[in-house]
Amino acid sequence: QVQLVESGGGLVQAGGSLRLSCAASGRTFSSYAKGWFRQAPGKEREFVAAVSWSGGSTNYADSVKGRFTISRDNAKNTVYLQMNSLKPEDTAVYYCAAQLFGEAGASPASYDYWGQGTQVTVSS
Repeated sequence: QVQLVESGGGLVQAGGSLRLSCAASGRTFSSYAKGWFRQAPGKEREFVAAVSWSGGSTNYADSVKGRFTISRDNAKNTVYLQMNSLKPEDTAVYYCAAQLFGEAGASPASYDYWGQGTQVTVSS
């Protein structure tokens, strides 16, 4: 069992930055791919970024490429999402997810565990 807790969300002006963190419980953190997804009101949950279980590969949605960076620190059991040049359309609840021995996939159905989410609001 893996428990995920997100933090770092908040209100920021367009063009600003935020760093989200996702802390995981369990001693097998390094065996899991980590993904970030987001869901805006009235919309389906969408893929944002992911890093493979080995850390050797990353994957980004086209809408965030060049602006967001995913990273992981296995020693701290934490995965991060650095978000720069934020836009109002980035406003959503951001969720962290984990997939055992995953390869940074973009499908929410592939992930085994989910956090509760953290709200990110970008004002224009």
